[in-house]
Amino acid sequence: MNKSNIGVIGMAVMGKNLALNFADHGYLVSIYNRTTDVTTSVINENPNANLVKTETLKEFVDSLEKPRKILMMVQAGRAVDAVIESILELLDKNDILIDGGNSYFEDTQRRYFSLKEKGINYLGLGVSGGEEGARFGPALMPSGDKQAYNQLKKMFDDVAAKADGEACAPYIGKEGSGHFVKMVHNGIEYGDMQLIGESYTLLKDAMMLNPDEIADVFTLWNKGELNSYLIEITSKIVNFKDSETDDILVDKILDVAKQKGTGKWTSMQSLQLNVEASVLTSAVYARFISEYKKIRLKAHDIYGSIKKKETLSKEWTLKIQHALYAAKMIAYAQGFDLLTKANKQYEWELNMKEIAKGWRAGCIIRAKFLDKIAEAYETNRNLEHLLFDDYFIEKLTAYTQDLRDVVSFALAQGYPVSGFANAITYFDNLSSSITSANLIQAQRDFFGAHSFRRIDKEGDFHGNW
Repeated sequence: MNKSNIGVIGMAVMGKNLALNFADHGYLVSIYNRTTDVTTSVINENPNANLVKTETLKEFVDSLEKPRKILMMVQAGRAVDAVIESILELLDKNDILIDGGNSYFEDTQRRYFSLKEKGINYLGLGVSGGEEGARFGPALMPSGDKQAYNQLKKMFDDVAAKADGEACAPYIGKEGSGHFVKMVHNGIEYGDMQLIGESYTLLKDAMMLNPDEIADVFTLWNKGELNSYLIEITSKIVNFKDSETDDILVDKILDVAKQKGTGKWTSMQSLQLNVEASVLTSAVYARFISEYKKIRLKAHDIYGSIKKKETLSKEWTLKIQHALYAAKMIAYAQGFDLLTKANKQYEWELNMKEIAKGWRAGCIIRAKFLDKIAEAYETNRNLEHLLFDDYFIEKLTAYTQDLRDVVSFALAQGYPVSGFANAITYFDNLSSSITSANLIQAQRDFFGAHSFRRIDKEGDFHGNW
């Protein structure tokens, strides 16, 4: 009996679809699920697929060619550790364990070093694209020892999404960097979605456009520099009718946005690494406050009447478009700034150009705009900040006033635009040669003797306040 080329543990949506994806590309795939009935269902649903059913972990491990390549697609956290613990005694040195779940990168770091001591190769594999991506071509973000990655490179490239003929599965770097990059991808995704949501609010409530008109706006935007998966699906959502009521479905959906935690992890890491990522973090906070539904209803009854809520003319469509693009550029810049700082902290040897190229297809934030980011890092691999690239300078110079106008109008009228507002505030802070931080440091020295540096001489000083 032929040995399988790869094994997949976990037959939930993502695991099942990745297994089928590998099988579609000619690989023999062993599958295992803790509940055997689930494995049986996958086999029965796909009788002609290159899948091998296994009922025990030992049978699963024995079915694989050496060195074994095992992809774990189980819930992040304790479940991953449980699988590793249960399978470890069945493995041989140089076998490769791959975690394709949404694991926190610090967990991946810990597991990498622990398994390395035992002679087992461990790869962290960020996977983006959801169910459809897993089945037909996700964006993959693999990390770990290069020699272990090289044994899987062709397989990853085969199943990954393609952009301009290139597989969206670049080697990310050492240790747990793949899951860190996937985390930042999701943080940027939160920010992008929040900015699109705020644009939608202004088009709907301030410009009073009907659903078909809003769909037309997003469709038009998707044909230009804002072209992206998120803009595309938004154009389809905003005027989609509910089959039960024939009303617009999005208007029937409760305005409470859930999350799985990766955006929160991005914010946590921005605090750990002293990176200003306010646009990304504002998106996390916006989801938090969306859960305050009862409190928001009460607050609206108390304060709603003091908001002006004036309307805008249709000429503002272009301003909102420019504001969205400018804020989007800032959001991505914050994400890549976080990657740059993490790269220095952990010495992962990240390639920002390849990361941007790897996000061009398959993943949720796939967008035409990522070509510009890749070009920026191709021009200068050691680019200090994305907003210092010529293309970003040109666009922000042209669009920042529109962003400022949109924020000014929204704040004056009472429309919530925390993403837009944080974007322009970040821009103004970043582009200010002098801020009020000198006063803050003076206050710290006054009440806590924390000292300060001077602009006219070297050394640390304490004021005789």
